[in-house]
Amino acid sequence: MDSNPARLDARLCNRARLARDPRFDGRFFIGVTSTGIYCRPICPSPTAKRANVRYFPSAAAAAEAGFRPCLRCRPEVAPGTPAWNGTSATVSRGLKLIADGALDAGSVDHLAARLGVSARHLHRLFLQHLGAPPVAVAQTRRLHFAKQLIDGTRLPMSQVAMASGFQSIRRFNDVMRKLYGRTPSELRRLREAEAPRVDTGEYVFRLAYRPPYDWDALLAFLAARATPGIEEVVDGAYRRSLAFEHQHGVLEVRALKRAHALEARIRFPESAGLLRIVARVRAMFDVTADPEVIARHLRVDPRLQPLIKRYPGLRVPGAWDGFELAVRAVLGQQVTVRGATTLAGRLVRAHGEPLQFVDRGGLTHVFPSAQVLADAEIAGLPAARARTLRLLAQAVVRGRLRFAGGLPDEEFFARFQGIVGIGDWTAQYVAMRAFNEPDAFPASDLVLLRAAGNGRALTPAELRQRAEDWRPWRAYAAMYLWRAAADGASPKH
Repeated sequence: MDSNPARLDARLCNRARLARDPRFDGRFFIGVTSTGIYCRPICPSPTAKRANVRYFPSAAAAAEAGFRPCLRCRPEVAPGTPAWNGTSATVSRGLKLIADGALDAGSVDHLAARLGVSARHLHRLFLQHLGAPPVAVAQTRRLHFAKQLIDGTRLPMSQVAMASGFQSIRRFNDVMRKLYGRTPSELRRLREAEAPRVDTGEYVFRLAYRPPYDWDALLAFLAARATPGIEEVVDGAYRRSLAFEHQHGVLEVRALKRAHALEARIRFPESAGLLRIVARVRAMFDVTADPEVIARHLRVDPRLQPLIKRYPGLRVPGAWDGFELAVRAVLGQQVTVRGATTLAGRLVRAHGEPLQFVDRGGLTHVFPSAQVLADAEIAGLPAARARTLRLLAQAVVRGRLRFAGGLPDEEFFARFQGIVGIGDWTAQYVAMRAFNEPDAFPASDLVLLRAAGNGRALTPAELRQRAEDWRPWRAYAAMYLWRAAADGASPKH
């Protein structure tokens, strides 16, 4: 299949559809003209005749063409469309802003202005790459999330509407009835027996991914860097505290490997924030990645080929909060991962806010906010590093740096690296994990310099030159090299 999802190879789509291949789940959607329904490639319904099938690059495009979502394969729980595969940077950045709620209250004109293009040009780009305009993409996102809440929770429909970004319950009812041909209450009755039994204030979501997915490697990466009191890895699950809109919650994620999905349990007092919280969780665990496309590109390099075969499905671990990750990156300068974890734990105990409720595990605090660290007396660190943390926090408080809901650009990184004590390694590491930039690459990393050198340490300039062939997936190449180094494996051909 073409790496650009807007240019679908009908023959390949047809083979994937007939095979119900989970690797193609979310990469395209199938519209069946005889039923007016659109499905995922893995739909268990009887296979439609080829003459009655149309292929679409996104669920929004299928909906725009007048097709209704299938109630069996549930397109709303498919892995996110990997629109960054071959699309323009503007579309990729636009999708990130939409996922952060840019069109929930704002206009397309405002979104286009943030992206530095005209609304007309943005409309044209979305049609070219996704087959649907920005408003349709945002509405499909809201509708799919609403369907998940209808199926998987017992929230009143008024709360489902608000949590999905609808300002009017009447509008919500009308749109759901038009799209699904049933009222929200009728949809709930269809799947009521499958809704999980959970405590009040807890919500369960299944986040599908395209296999393979190396969950054990991702979990090990996070476990080694888990900040005491904030994060923990227990019984095969990742758990962390979170602060969102001045309220506290707890996130727990584990793998459902047979279902090709992650199960995310979210404890949070207000349902209205769930749409944006789940969007962050999806980014944290890189569930929209297309490992087949990434591996096909990177395995051309003889240094990476054996690693890709040995570690199929590596993901780039994201971060819940960009400021938190930036602080952790500064703490990790010139010390081991274990040493940085110890320092982060001290920082949390001294300046973190206690959780607003008692956790059943080992989570006790939320991470210190920029407002707290901006004027804090940070003990237990070299004076220069404590100063860097205060300067970083002050830049966030004054609005010079925006991690939440922002998009990294040259100006952001110029300001970020303008802070004394923050260099290229920290900036690239934050871009890689906090902003999910697939081509971010910390070329000065000592482990990467050794792992890529086939027995000798490269210089950063040599590594950057060698990594040119890895674009636009250099962040994934870094993960393969780090994994090999952690296992003591050689990346030699």
